[in-house]
Amino acid sequence: MRVWERRYGFPVPQRNSYGEREYSDAEVGKLKVVRRLLDKGMRPSRILGLPVEELQALSRAGGGVELSAPQDLALYLLRTHQTVELRKELGQALMRDGMFRFITETAAPLTVLVGEAWMRGDLKVFEEHLFTEMLQGLLRSAIAQGPGAGGTPRVLLTTLPTEPHGLGMLMAEAVCTLEGADCVPLGPQTPVGDVVAAAKAKQVDIVALSFSANFPPNQMSEGLGHLRSVLPPDTALWCGGSGVARAKRVPAGIRRLSGLHEIGPAISEWRAGGEPRGLRGG
Repeated sequence: MRVWERRYGFPVPQRNSYGEREYSDAEVGKLKVVRRLLDKGMRPSRILGLPVEELQALSRAGGGVELSAPQDLALYLLRTHQTVELRKELGQALMRDGMFRFITETAAPLTVLVGEAWMRGDLKVFEEHLFTEMLQGLLRSAIAQGPGAGGTPRVLLTTLPTEPHGLGMLMAEAVCTLEGADCVPLGPQTPVGDVVAAAKAKQVDIVALSFSANFPPNQMSEGLGHLRSVLPPDTALWCGGSGVARAKRVPAGIRRLSGLHEIGPAISEWRAGGEPRGLRGG
């Protein structure tokens, strides 16, 4: 942003009594829309000088995805704060479709849509948080009612200390549970030293990390490389989430999963012995 300040004159921060940069709510809102457009491949030189109204119009025009009826209803219920009805709709979809189909066809796409709506300013932060907490509650309840632990592989699931979003990790845990894996969920933001200690204490076969779309790719690569270097060589390291999908590459010795649908085949491959536990390439 400092480069943008010098080159494009935006953003224009104020300074507090300590000389530190402070940004207004209006500039933070514009930066959210800019980030969304940059993720779609637009150049800073093209968009940073535009007023926020034009940026929002570009964002809406570039995301012309037609919503399904359930998605449209869920977003409407969330925007109008009909949380009881929304919980009922999601719960019925889970019971009707089963956990895997619910996660891959309803929960995961809807999570992306809610995140995009928040980035555009169409949803408030508390509304996004309400949705996340509601979906997490549904998934945890479904996982608890699923097959019991004790299968293989044993998978530890968490995020790096600077990744607060744990919904993707929870969806991955649900899919792993359906595949008969023995899951060791640590929740989000686990220090690397604690990940290694837990992996050794629980004798896990795989450590799986989730990355959200907003996680910086360079930090992801650095964090994965560091974790790979301190984990036991015979412990596999997998990564997934929308943040991983945006990255050009991951460090060697780490398996990239581009979607929840790849978890089942990856576990089958592990069981068949087709993947060394330390894995071979990035």
